[in-house]
Amino acid sequence: MKIIRTPSPGVPESGTIPTQPSPSPPPADSWPVLVVDDDPDILAITRLALKDCRFSGRPVCLYFAQSAKEALEIYHRVPEIALALVDVVMETDDAGLRLVQTIRNDLNNHTIRLIIRTGQPGHAPERMVIDTYDIDDYKDKTELTASKLYTTVRSALKSFRDLKMLQQSRHGLEMVLRAAPGMYLHPVDQPDKFFLEALGQIIRLCESTCTFLEPASTKHRNIIGFLAILNNRETLEIRARWKWDESDNAKLQMLTEELPKIKTTQAGLVLAEGHVMLPLLVHHNILGIIYLENITNISENERCLLEVYAVQCAGAMENLRLYEALAAANRNAMRMLAVAAEFKDTETGDHVKRLARQTVETALELGFSQETAQEMGRASVMHDIGKIGVPDAVLLKPGPLTKDEFEIIKTHPGIGASILAEDSNFKMALDVALSHHERWDGTGYPMGLKGEEIPLPARIVAVVDVFDALVSDRPYKKAWSVMEALEEIKRGAGTHFDPQVVEAFLRTHRNRREKRGQMEASAPSTQGKDDPKFPRSKR
Repeated sequence: MKIIRTPSPGVPESGTIPTQPSPSPPPADSWPVLVVDDDPDILAITRLALKDCRFSGRPVCLYFAQSAKEALEIYHRVPEIALALVDVVMETDDAGLRLVQTIRNDLNNHTIRLIIRTGQPGHAPERMVIDTYDIDDYKDKTELTASKLYTTVRSALKSFRDLKMLQQSRHGLEMVLRAAPGMYLHPVDQPDKFFLEALGQIIRLCESTCTFLEPASTKHRNIIGFLAILNNRETLEIRARWKWDESDNAKLQMLTEELPKIKTTQAGLVLAEGHVMLPLLVHHNILGIIYLENITNISENERCLLEVYAVQCAGAMENLRLYEALAAANRNAMRMLAVAAEFKDTETGDHVKRLARQTVETALELGFSQETAQEMGRASVMHDIGKIGVPDAVLLKPGPLTKDEFEIIKTHPGIGASILAEDSNFKMALDVALSHHERWDGTGYPMGLKGEEIPLPARIVAVVDVFDALVSDRPYKKAWSVMEALEEIKRGAGTHFDPQVVEAFLRTHRNRREKRGQMEASAPSTQGKDDPKFPRSKR
């Protein structure tokens, strides 16, 4: 029987014997099998024996080569060849054995199943070949009847499938292990990004581990779903989506109704009709769920991997929740300390609120991120916490201070630093409390720091604090006008204050005036006249 050569490349159908120079990839739902032999009759017999061969619901797709060189060309063009039936003697007496060495050693492919078939056992004794070459079986062509060939191929394909499943499971486990540190080390001030990345990781895990079982399906490329957390109202709230679906809210309601059952059974992965639901459990408490669609044929290994990932994700979520609770507790502690300091001077009760707002605005104008600016704002409210240790007679004295009294006042930065030094979470607040009376030219107190030796948050608070003190009534002075206070801040640039901070602070005031002007210009007219009780110039 002659070998049929097809003049143009194409995907070979199961049972044909094309030897085209540029074979196309096999159908996604088939097992590519390479038959290497220079005997046309052997190729024809193989074609007939494997004509209707199927394994695990997928047909065998045959590729034929008449030399080791042609076999390598096909190998490089056809992805994931599952099995190669290789003759020993072809263009040379050991061409088949050299092909085996090339695939195993040079190309480092230890997954493809390699079966040696020889019609001349004397050229390649069985024991020598088995001991020397990394093959999976050795067959004399005379013993390969149609039924035995069929059995041999199915057995080799089963071995290939199991190896691939192990590889996929190992790859999935590596993904879980690599993802875990990232989840625990994720910036805690970006929860939405954390949830989206956690959902994306499990989508990629599904795509990686579940596709081999059903390669013909395109559903794994269309996975949709969401990650939802259990809020204070004991209802699920979506925090991250993987492709929008208009029925998400209905699914969320259905899953919320399932929560009591999940809590009772402590179920792991729930799979039904291509839907996957992973509860995120910590100490038998549900923090949330991951819900996915268009995933089928999950093996026991894949199920375990997804459940392991869910445990890691839930642990990271609990860490995030605990950190947020700790951060909130720290903020509350800072507010309480600030309130305690305010009790020493009831006339400046709103001072720290204005200080925080203007500190944030100035930090943003200097180019800091919203998160850093907010942290500076929180630290600013602690600037005068040390006044708790200053006697009321000195602190609230309406007249000028004596030299000794001023020395007492100068102790409050150190007192504040001593209070805040007890907790490392207050490091920025400590810097502000200790250094906000330092001056750019080095003549400030308590340490006489100069220029950039002064922590930047303290340099910002120094400007904002002096401005607010100038425009506020105090026991020892009347309030200045805003314009007078701004001029005083300008005069202090380069001596009292950091010039760059002053510029940023002044820009915030210009920006505020411009916005106010735009709002007034767009406000409805009041017949062009001032209310006689509240003239515009006095508002």
